[in-house]
Amino acid sequence: MYFYSAQVESINRDRLITNERLLQNAVTRSLADDISQHQESLRMMLANLSSALQVASGGDFTAEHVEAPELRALLENFVSSSDDLAYATLLNSEGKGISAGRIAADAFLQRELERGYAAAREGRIYNGQALAVGNGKSSRTVVLVSAPVMVGGRFVGMIGSVVDLQFLIRRLQEVSRGGLIPYVVDSEGRLVAGAGPEYATGQDMRDLEIVRSFVELGSKAQMVAATREFNITRGKTTIAMLGTCSPVTNLDWAVVVQKPRSEAYRGVYEMQRTGRILAIMAIALSIAISVFAARRITSPLEVLTLSSRAIARGDFSQRVNLKSRTEIGELAHTFNIMSQELEHFVHDLKRAATENRELFMGSIQMLAGAVDEKDPYTRGHSDRVTRYSVLIAREMGIYEDYIETVRISAQLHDVGKIGIEDRILKKPGALTPEEFDIMKTHTTKGANILRPVAQLKDMIPGIELHHESLDGRGYPHGLKGDDIPLLPRIIAVADTFDALTTNRPYQHAHTPEEALRIIHSLSGKRLDPTAVAALTAIYERGEIHVQRPTPMAAAATAAAVATPAASGPVESEIPSDPASVVQASRV
Repeated sequence: MYFYSAQVESINRDRLITNERLLQNAVTRSLADDISQHQESLRMMLANLSSALQVASGGDFTAEHVEAPELRALLENFVSSSDDLAYATLLNSEGKGISAGRIAADAFLQRELERGYAAAREGRIYNGQALAVGNGKSSRTVVLVSAPVMVGGRFVGMIGSVVDLQFLIRRLQEVSRGGLIPYVVDSEGRLVAGAGPEYATGQDMRDLEIVRSFVELGSKAQMVAATREFNITRGKTTIAMLGTCSPVTNLDWAVVVQKPRSEAYRGVYEMQRTGRILAIMAIALSIAISVFAARRITSPLEVLTLSSRAIARGDFSQRVNLKSRTEIGELAHTFNIMSQELEHFVHDLKRAATENRELFMGSIQMLAGAVDEKDPYTRGHSDRVTRYSVLIAREMGIYEDYIETVRISAQLHDVGKIGIEDRILKKPGALTPEEFDIMKTHTTKGANILRPVAQLKDMIPGIELHHESLDGRGYPHGLKGDDIPLLPRIIAVADTFDALTTNRPYQHAHTPEEALRIIHSLSGKRLDPTAVAALTAIYERGEIHVQRPTPMAAAATAAAVATPAASGPVESEIPSDPASVVQASRV
C-alpha cells in the first residue's frame, strides 16, 4: 500500500508541476497578447492620423504649412482621444513641427525623438526605450513610438507619440496579487515596467538567467515561450525560482513572471507528505482503513487533475469543488483562485478588444462626420447611407461578416470629399465642367486616403466605385456590368435614395415614393436590380422612415422637374431625365 501510494503521488506530482507551468504560461501569454494588441491599435491610430494630416495639409509639411491650425487641432484631438497617449509631435523633413500633450519633452525624451526621427528618415517605425518622466506621484513610465510620413514614396515628416505605460503597470499589479512576480523587459534586458517599486525603469535585469537567455536568443526569442527553473542570489541567500518568459510578437519585448519554487510547488510537497502519512497509518490500522485512506487521497487528486486539464484547455470557468480542509483542499482553493484570475484576464483581454473596436469605429464615424460637416446640406448623409446600405445588404441575405464591411465602407464612402475645395463642394449653383471633373475625383481621393491602412483594404471598392454605372457611364473607371463588385452596387442604391429624398442647394427633396419610381427606372441600366428590389421591400415593410418634403418643397420639386435640364453638369435643378439624377448628384 505504501508503494501504491508513492506511485500515485509521483504521477500526480508531475501533473501538478505541469499545470503550474501551464498556468504561468497562460498568464504571460495573456499579458503579451494584451501588449501586442495595444501596440497594433496604436499603429493603426498613427496610420489614421498620418492620412488625416496628409489630407488636411495636401501633403505639404513645409515650414509655412506645418504649423497650420488644422494640423495642430488634429494632433491635439489625437492626444486627447486616449488616456494612454501623453504626448505627440509632427516634424517635417527639415526637423521643424508642432507638438501637443500632457507632459514636456525633457532631455531624455528629446534624445528618443532624435532617434525616432533618424529611423523615420530611413522609412522605419521606431519603438523606443522605456523612460521615467516626472517626479514623485506624478512620475510616469513612457515609451516613444514613431512612424514616417511618406507621400509618393518620399519622406515628408515624422509622427511621434509618447505612450503612458500606466495601463501595463496596472495589469502587472493585478497579476502580482496572485503570488506571481511579473515584469516586462526589452531586447537588451532592460526593465520596461514592473509591478512594484523594487524595480526601476531601465534597470539591467540580465543577472537573472531567464532574462539573459531571452537576450542571448535575440530574434529567435520571438518564436518561443520558455518556462524554466533558475536561481537568484540576494545577498548570501540563493532562492530557487520557477519562471516563464513570453515574447511580445510585434515588439522586441518579453513578459516574465516568476515565483519561488517553494511557493509554486507547495501543493506538491504537501501532497507528498500527507499521502505518505496516510499510507503508513492505513497499514498500521487495518486493511479497511488503508482502502479508505487511499480513496481519500486519489479521489480529490482525480478531481484536481480533471479541473487542471480543463484549465489547461482554456476553460477558465472550471472550479474544483472539494469540501476538504486538508492540504489538498487548500491546493484546490489555490487552483480556484488562479483560475478565477485567469478568467478575469481573458475577460479583460476581450474587453480591451471591444474597446479597440469601438475606438476604431469611433474614428471612422469621426472622419465621416468631418466630411459631412464641410457641407451643411449633406449633414448626416453618411449615417443615413450607412443605415440604408446595411438594411439592403441584410435583405439580400448577405452573411453578417460582410455586412460589417458594408457598414464601414458606406460610412466612409464620401471621405474623399475632405480633399475637395469648399468653393466647389459648397457651390449652390451649377458646376462648370472643370469643377465637375474635380468633384468626381472624390472617389479616388477617398480610396487613396484609406489605402495605407491594411485593415480597410476590403472597404476600398465601395469608396472608389460607388459612382460606377452598370451601363459603363459612371466614374472613375467607367466599369460595366459584372465588373462592378457587389459592395459599391449596394452603396450606390442607398446613396441615390438619400440624394433624392433630402434637400440640396441644387434640388428639392423628392418623396420616398417618387424617389423609388426614379430608382426603378434606373434598375438594370445604372443600378443593381437586386439591390433596388431589396430597397423597395424594406421600405414597403416600413423599416425606412424618411421625412416627407413640405408642400412648398413638393411644389418646387414639380416645377424643377418640369424645367428642362441645363446643358453640362448643372446641379442646382432636378433633371427632367430620371437617369441623369445619379450622374448629376454630388453625394
